Amino acid sequence: MRLVAVLSAMLVAAVASAELPADCRFGAGALPEQTLLPGVPHGDQIPIDHILVLMQENRSFDHYFSHLNRRNVDRARKTMSNPDPTGGPPIHPFHQREYCEVADLNHGWDGTHLEWNGGAMDGFTAQNVDPADPTGHRTMGFYTKHDLPFYYKLYRTFAMSDRHFCAVLGPTFPNRHFLLAATAFGHISNDFPTVATEFSQPTIFNLLDEAAVSWKVYQSDVAFSIIYAYVRNERMANVRPIAEFFRDAAAGTLPQVAFIDPAFLGAGENDEHPPTNVQVGQAFVASVVGAFVQSPNWPRGALFITYDEHGGYWDHVPPPPACIPDDIPPNLNPGDVQAAYDRYGIRVPFLAVSPFARKHYVSHTPTDQTAILRFIETRFDLPALTRRDANASPLLDMFDFENPPFAKPPRLPDAKIYRANAQRCAQILGGAG
Repeated sequence: MRLVAVLSAMLVAAVASAELPADCRFGAGALPEQTLLPGVPHGDQIPIDHILVLMQENRSFDHYFSHLNRRNVDRARKTMSNPDPTGGPPIHPFHQREYCEVADLNHGWDGTHLEWNGGAMDGFTAQNVDPADPTGHRTMGFYTKHDLPFYYKLYRTFAMSDRHFCAVLGPTFPNRHFLLAATAFGHISNDFPTVATEFSQPTIFNLLDEAAVSWKVYQSDVAFSIIYAYVRNERMANVRPIAEFFRDAAAGTLPQVAFIDPAFLGAGENDEHPPTNVQVGQAFVASVVGAFVQSPNWPRGALFITYDEHGGYWDHVPPPPACIPDDIPPNLNPGDVQAAYDRYGIRVPFLAVSPFARKHYVSHTPTDQTAILRFIETRFDLPALTRRDANASPLLDMFDFENPPFAKPPRLPDAKIYRANAQRCAQILGGAG
């Protein structure tokens, strides 16, 4: 056993040392035409006029799709495991039949770095020990097409990725900053603005306004975008209730760019953040997808669906190196894990829903949240905000602009909420509370 442990450690070290550095040749301000190969479309050459982004919360790829039955998807195997922190046998992936968790999972800066463990991907159970789960085994649970039928059909139909990672090994706010600003500007936790830190750095919203590109943020209870001074002080009129999204979709009046926020709080929470019922979040996403595919804007639209971070759930694919976005390092205290913004976070689901999305396609190109930014920048010829989005893939491999596979939208199953599981969730969450 000792020899096996030594050899395993040597293998992890060899893999880490063999990593190629991220290609970071382009800097902030780089225009798409400067970063793309000759002949690659950008601007009006891309026949998409409406870009929607829906980011849910806290689910890893293996947690949701390790049983997605597609040969070309990198999925977890039953033989994989994490150690039992109590000294028992290794804990393998298992079918999680509960749709709510007994406790949230560790997805902070320190916890996520320890879960990653230098690429070994074996620290998840130890970081998720809880009185209600002494071995942390809930991190190894996965769902199947029985549990998430709408998602499994959706991801099998349109263009998905099995190499889409969080932007940073850390929690929600830093990762959502990367989606909207291509940097976390020093933050490693869920910090709110103060008098000293106004959160006044440029974001995608500044770029869109400077280029006269219309945009809205559709919020279900609170919009994450109002954390930025520019939106909070000058563009609150662009932050609209979620009901307006459904009206705009039906009327064919969607803006050129839209970010859709789920309900993050209270009894109506549908963001999929543990410990809440996963099927409630699936139903919300299904309603957004349904409104989009039935919209008059569908023929020239694209909807990206992803998750801000892994939420503490295990994934077997080590995240690769990434471009350091700018010259602002993480604001670390002496007790924090000492690291930089030089590596992607844990792998999460990612999907492009569009009439131009390649049918049954799986992208293996490593990407993170800033790839969505780069797609928007590429479509509207906008400059990059930081080095991270300047060097990000613009996701064009996921589309066929010449022969749209889904000019006629496909039929998708209902996203049902199973009554028995919902009742069980009420019991679990009542007990957890």
